Amino acid sequence: MTASRTTRRHPRTRTRTGRAAAVRALALAVCLAVTALTTGCRDDTTPAWDYPRLAATLNALSTALAQGCATPDPAHCADRLDHLDTLARRAFTEVLDHRLLDQACLDAESDVRRARTLRLAATTTARSPAPDRSPAPDRSPDPSPQDPRRLALAQAVAAEQAAYRRLLAALQKVRTTPPPGAATGPA
Repeated sequence: MTASRTTRRHPRTRTRTGRAAAVRALALAVCLAVTALTTGCRDDTTPAWDYPRLAATLNALSTALAQGCATPDPAHCADRLDHLDTLARRAFTEVLDHRLLDQACLDAESDVRRARTLRLAATTTARSPAPDRSPAPDRSPDPSPQDPRRLALAQAVAAEQAAYRRLLAALQKVRTTPPPGAATGPA
C-alpha cells in the first residue's frame, strides 16, 4: 500500500473574497484610525525636559504682552499690567517648582517688581486731584495729554512692559536650556 497524501485545507484557512474581505479591511482601517487618534500626534523631536505647563504659561504671558494696550490711555494699560503680573507670578512659581532658576531670572523679576512699584506710585499720583487751578470759562477741566502726571504714568507703564519682556525672555531661555546631562542630540 502506498500512502497517498492528499492536501486537505482546513475550512477556516480559506482566503476571503468579496464582501467579507471588504468588511474585514474596513474594520482594520477603523481600528488603525482609532489607534492613531487616541495616541495623538506626537512630536518625537520635542525633548522630555521641555516643561509643557511652563510653556503654556509663557505663551499666555507672551500673548498678553503682545496684545498690549488697546487704547493710548495709560490708566487702561495699567489695569492690563495687573493681569500680566498674575501670569508672571505663575510662570515664576513653575520655574521654582522645576528648580530652573538662574541669575538672569532673578534680575528680571527684580526689575519687574521695581517697575511695578514705580507704576503703582505713578498711578496714585495721576489719579490724585490736580492742584486747584480754575479752568478758564471756555476750557474744559479734562486732564491734558501733556499733563506731567499722565506723562509719568505713561513712562512707568512703558518701563514695566519692557521689564516684563526681559522677564519673558529670561524665562524662555531657562525653559529651553537642557538640564545638565540631558541628551541634546539624536539617540
